[in-house]
Amino acid sequence: MKIDEVFNGIVLDHIKAGNSMKIYKYLDLDRLECAVAIIRNVKSTKMGKKDIIKIDAPIELNLDVLGYIDSGITVNIIKNGVLSQKFKLALPEELINVLHCKNPRCITTVENQLDSVFKLSDRESSVYRCVYCDTENS
Repeated sequence: MKIDEVFNGIVLDHIKAGNSMKIYKYLDLDRLECAVAIIRNVKSTKMGKKDIIKIDAPIELNLDVLGYIDSGITVNIIKNGVLSQKFKLALPEELINVLHCKNPRCITTVENQLDSVFKLSDRESSVYRCVYCDTENS
């Protein structure tokens, strides 16, 4: 299998096996006009198996979404065929308009223009709570 190199773009590495399609959906990568390669179940000495996403264009990424889906992802920014930046993600402290409250009595279900805001309440269990009604979304 041959996957072209990224000349100017982004490579998302160390994605837990199976999470690449969720990332593809959450980041709306299907709307891009550039090449997007999803490589699933790649052998990894550290992880056993992992996924990789290559995006052949410099785009804005919602790092909060990425950190929420998989906080172990490595983001590689490629410029002119050379790695220019590399960083690892962590669980975000706050998520805005990423999750939606499950509580039917929450103000966000009535007030559609209101941002859906969740704060990280338990880092070890990846538990987020709605700032308006305190409902847990793990």
